[in-house]
Amino acid sequence: MAQFLRRFSNDESGATAIEYGLIAAIMSVALITALGYITGGLDTAFTNIKTTLEKTS
Repeated sequence: MAQFLRRFSNDESGATAIEYGLIAAIMSVALITALGYITGGLDTAFTNIKTTLEKTS
């Protein structure tokens, strides 16, 4: 039993998986935030183009 506990305390493979999971979560939040800003800017740009085209028609 002591050997099992010693091996368990020295095993870091789970920590690596958790670290990769945290990195993926942070990247996901960053991408979602960036897409929010991009889509807002695109919406404004296309609205301006639509307005300009309607005035010239």
